[in-house]
Amino acid sequence: MNDQTKIATGALSPASSSLRRRRHRGWLAGIFGAGILVVAAAAWWRLSAPAAVSYVTTGVTRGAVTQQATATGTVNPILTIIVGSYDSGIIQSLYCDYNTEVKAGQVCAKIDPRPFRATLDNYLGQLARDQATLGEARMDLARYQGLAAQSAIARQQAEDQAYVVQEDEGTVKLDQGLIEGAKLNLQYTDIISPVDGTVVSRNVTQGQTVASSLQTPTLFLIGTNLKTLEVDTNVSESDVGGVKEGDSAMFTVDAYPNRTFHGTVAQVRLSPQTVQNVVTYDAVINVANDDLALKPGMTASTQIIVAQRNDVLRMPDQALRYVPGGLASAHAVTNGQARVWVLRNGAPVAVTATTGLDDGTNIEITGGDLAVGDLVITAETRPQSGTLAVPRF
Repeated sequence: MNDQTKIATGALSPASSSLRRRRHRGWLAGIFGAGILVVAAAAWWRLSAPAAVSYVTTGVTRGAVTQQATATGTVNPILTIIVGSYDSGIIQSLYCDYNTEVKAGQVCAKIDPRPFRATLDNYLGQLARDQATLGEARMDLARYQGLAAQSAIARQQAEDQAYVVQEDEGTVKLDQGLIEGAKLNLQYTDIISPVDGTVVSRNVTQGQTVASSLQTPTLFLIGTNLKTLEVDTNVSESDVGGVKEGDSAMFTVDAYPNRTFHGTVAQVRLSPQTVQNVVTYDAVINVANDDLALKPGMTASTQIIVAQRNDVLRMPDQALRYVPGGLASAHAVTNGQARVWVLRNGAPVAVTATTGLDDGTNIEITGGDLAVGDLVITAETRPQSGTLAVPRF
């Protein structure tokens, strides 16, 4: 019998029925409120629980570890000859220009030779006159010596004539020296290349007057054999201790950004260069230029291989700086021994490694508890905790 029936039959009064319904609704509200509390508690526990840690790892591999010294340099001919002028005068002709291939002895320019030829002719005429005077003096000497032998003249007169002959002979020799000098000056009107090479620079034009009285003017710069060039690099004093003759080097130039050129260190010069209190040393790198792609004056970004280990066990440098909880501030290496962390079974495990050559990216492993395939930890990430979300009804 339901409540309505009971009320109708008089078994249940209307007041009792209302009280019973209110109790039922209260019981349902209590259950619903308890459910909300359970959901909120679960959400709070999940958001306040420690966030899971994710590890960044890199595998231990075998490969090359290469230590390099980085420097900036300039491409230059191995030998650059400065061709000047011994004579002063007007450039009468030009036979060489930029990029002209020249041979040793080839005439590149000519100074007007007429003043020098006139000087030579003058000295030749003077020599002829003085030689004639010397001939007359010698004949007089022979005659005076014969008369003195016959006591026809005083012996002193013959001796005086002998002195005259000696003076004339000295004058003739002086004339001959002047002639040789004039011939040389005349030859120097031909500006010739002393070597085989290529004209890198021309600093004179036809009709220009050159004056060599105070300073020898530079007319041409000739680079010898542009198929073999050198790169003059400025190596910092912190790196120069590891650079030595015979080291391999590689470099790039802006003209060929996708091409790497290779060379060999030929010389490390002792003369320091100081610019704004920064000390550098010139390391000369020889490089083949068979296709003439490189040109004098190009800027080269150079890496000199100071040390190299091939096919060695290696790991990234970041592994040396990691400690659980974050990144440490410095390498954890003491006397070649390093403590690194390896991810094993999902947890970090500390192992010991003996280290060797370091190239700034990878470091050589020479001993310890690491093997190829081990996952060394380089960093870790911790997801940010969210905010407690309260359901709204």
